[in-house]
Amino acid sequence: MSTQTNQLLNDHTIKVIKSTVPVLEEHGEAITTHFYQQLFLNHPELKNIFNQTHQRKGDQPRALANTVYAAAKNIEHLEAILPRVKQIAEKHRSLNVLPEHYPIVGEYLLKAIKDVLGDAATDEIIQAWGEAYGVIADVFIQVEDRMYKDVRQQTGGWTGFRDFKVIQKKVESDVITSFYLEPVDEQPLADFKPGQYLTIKAEIPGDDYDHLRQYSLSEAPGTPYYRISVKREEGNQEVPEGKVSNWLHSHVSEGDMIPVSAPAGDFYLDADTDKPLVLLSGGVGLTPILSMGRAVQDLQPEREVYFIHAAQNGSVHAFKKDMQTMGSKTVTKIIYAQPTEDDRLHQSFDKEGYVDLPWLKEAVPQNSEFYFCGPEGFMRAVNQSLKDWDVSEDSIHYEFFGPQGVL
Repeated sequence: MSTQTNQLLNDHTIKVIKSTVPVLEEHGEAITTHFYQQLFLNHPELKNIFNQTHQRKGDQPRALANTVYAAAKNIEHLEAILPRVKQIAEKHRSLNVLPEHYPIVGEYLLKAIKDVLGDAATDEIIQAWGEAYGVIADVFIQVEDRMYKDVRQQTGGWTGFRDFKVIQKKVESDVITSFYLEPVDEQPLADFKPGQYLTIKAEIPGDDYDHLRQYSLSEAPGTPYYRISVKREEGNQEVPEGKVSNWLHSHVSEGDMIPVSAPAGDFYLDADTDKPLVLLSGGVGLTPILSMGRAVQDLQPEREVYFIHAAQNGSVHAFKKDMQTMGSKTVTKIIYAQPTEDDRLHQSFDKEGYVDLPWLKEAVPQNSEFYFCGPEGFMRAVNQSLKDWDVSEDSIHYEFFGPQGVL
C-alpha cells in the first residue's frame, strides 16, 4: 500500500498534504459535518446508505474527520492505517457501498474543505487533496472488491440484500428481543465468524429513505438460522436513536420478511491461540461476546475461558441461562450496577458496582486474550484497566456499536 502510494503521489503533493495536518486537527469535524450536509442535499438517495441518527448525533462526521486526519498524518506511509481501512471496508461491504459512490464523495469532500477553510484552502491544497483522495479511494475500492468476491464465492454467500423471514421472535429481557431469521429462498446460509454482525434494511412505512442497521449475531456459527438480539433504544425527540430498534420490537412479527446483507465485521474470535480467553460485555454488548463464548465450546473445548457480563440488574440481563450453561472450562461472573431486591434474594450476581482493575486482577489471568463490547463508558473503563495492567495491545480486542470511535 505504501509503495503504491509513493509511486502515485509525488514528494510535493505529500508535503502539501502533511502541511494541512494542523488545520484538519482543528477544523476536521467542521469540514466533515458540512460535507455530509451538502452531500445529502444534492444526493438524497445516499440517505439510504448512511445512518441518519449517527449524522444527527455527530458520530459519523467525527469518525470521518478522524479518518481524514489519520490519512493526512500518515500520507507517506499509509500502511499504518491499513487496519482502519479494512475495518471501514467491512462496514462498506455490509452497506453495499459501490465504486461509483467514491467520485461523488470525493467531489463534496473537496468542496467542503474549500467552503470551510475559505482562502486558506489554496488551489495547490485542493489539487493535492484531490490527488490523495483518488489514491485512497482506489485502495478502498480494491479492498472492497476483494471482499465482495470472497463473500459471493463462499458457500451460501451473496452480495446485495437477501430476503429473510422471521421464524421466531423471543423476548430475552425487559429490553432485549431476539429475532431468528431464515432465508426465504431456502438456500444455504453463509457461514460467519463468532463476533460478526448482519446489516438489516428497515423499510419503514411513511419514511422517505431506508434505514440500514448492524446487529451482532448472538448465536454461534453452525445453526440453520441467523439470530440477532436487539435492545430497544428509547432515544429522545432530538436524537431518536430507537427508530429501527423500536420498529423491530413493535412492528416486526414472526412471518415478516427483512432484507439482510451477508455477515461482516472484523471483530471476531481468534481460535488459533490457546491462551486463556477473557470475554467482557456490558449491556447489549453481550451479543457478539455470547457468540464467541458459544463458539469456543465447539472450536476449543479445552480452552480456559472467563465470561464476565455487566448490567444494571437482572431484569435487563438477557441470556443469563446461556452464560451459566457454558462448558466446564468456562468461569462466568456477573456484575450488577444496581441489583434489585430479587437479585439480592437469589444471590444472582457476583459483584455489585462496575468492572475495575483490582477486581479483574483477582478474577482473570493477565496473560489472556481480552475481547470486550458494550457502552462506550464501559469500554473506556475496561480498556484503561487493561492498559494500566500492562496487557499487550495485541491481546486487546473491542468493537463499537456505530461509527468507530477511539478509546
